[in-house]
Amino acid sequence: MHRRSITIAIILTTFAFLGALAASATAPAPTPATVTYTLDPGRSKFMAHASPSGLLWFKGHGHHLDAGDFTGTVELTPQSITPASLRLVVKAASLHETGAVFTDQQKQIINKELREIVLHPDQYPEIVFQSTNATAKPAKTGGGYDVRLTGNLTLHGVTHPVEIPATVTLNGDEMRAVGKFSIDRDDYKVKATSAFHGLVRVSGTVKFEFDIVGRRQ
Repeated sequence: MHRRSITIAIILTTFAFLGALAASATAPAPTPATVTYTLDPGRSKFMAHASPSGLLWFKGHGHHLDAGDFTGTVELTPQSITPASLRLVVKAASLHETGAVFTDQQKQIINKELREIVLHPDQYPEIVFQSTNATAKPAKTGGGYDVRLTGNLTLHGVTHPVEIPATVTLNGDEMRAVGKFSIDRDDYKVKATSAFHGLVRVSGTVKFEFDIVGRRQ
């Protein structure tokens, strides 16, 4: 009887072990915790570039428009980056000409046309990008990750999907993301018009670039 009890106990223990093993194999893996980073505008940059045939044309020169006021939040997963998300909000009125080829008077004219003809910040105060998906893989050189963000860009009251490639690096409590993307002006109903006797023209492709730094919350 004693030997039989030991045998039954061994069998029950074995079944319990196998059951626990099967449960652990079929249980969903825990979702990795994301970390939130808030952008530091003082150490970050968001710019729009236009060739002479691009967004603006003024005496044959391209334009370099800097955003002076923007905020953003990045959420990512350490060690793998994804799941990840980015929300970037730029105040449209803060975009201003920084091209060294222009005089202060010319910059004033350009900035006036940006406000009154191109961006209409009183009516459309924000340019917003909100990601909807992100993929990432280790960068081949330089460390960090090659990240591809897909999401929605809202500009001039119109929202369209865009895809943004970026390089993301982590250093302690800091995150840095550098990337570029382009849009078609026509997609966002930016008025194609001329002013000041044709010195300012609106047409073509707008190229954006960003170099943003965030601190872990």
